Amino acid sequence: MKIARISLLFFLVLAACNISVNKNDIQKWKSEIMQVEKEFNDLAQKEGLTKAFYTYAAHDGVIRRGKKVIKGNEAIRAWYKIDVRPNETLTWKPNFVDVSASGDMGYTYGNYIFTSTDSSGIKKESTGIFHTVWKRQTDGSWKFVWD
Repeated sequence: MKIARISLLFFLVLAACNISVNKNDIQKWKSEIMQVEKEFNDLAQKEGLTKAFYTYAAHDGVIRRGKKVIKGNEAIRAWYKIDVRPNETLTWKPNFVDVSASGDMGYTYGNYIFTSTDSSGIKKESTGIFHTVWKRQTDGSWKFVWD
């Protein structure tokens, strides 16, 4: 009887370790992250970079700008308030998303366009590739932890 109980316990533990992730869940989580990226970009266009980056940064989120790492959403907001000028815009769109099997972390990358207008009214554009790491928050929302 004791061997039967141990065997049953062993198989239950083994079965728990082999729980497969539902592919529908993975796709749902990827869609959630893509939607958050869209909302993030839309907010940047409507209300500016300062508001957008503050809103979508996790409390402990990090951005790298130049050779500087800015830690925390309050520090991110302060940096954007100082650095961003009214004649600058940033637009982006991810072309790839992936998410962990547990659905708590994900990342995106894609293309961005940074546009500025100089004092003579000439627009300048620079393009590049961005990479963002997203983490599901305790309330179920997605916030970036690295941008």
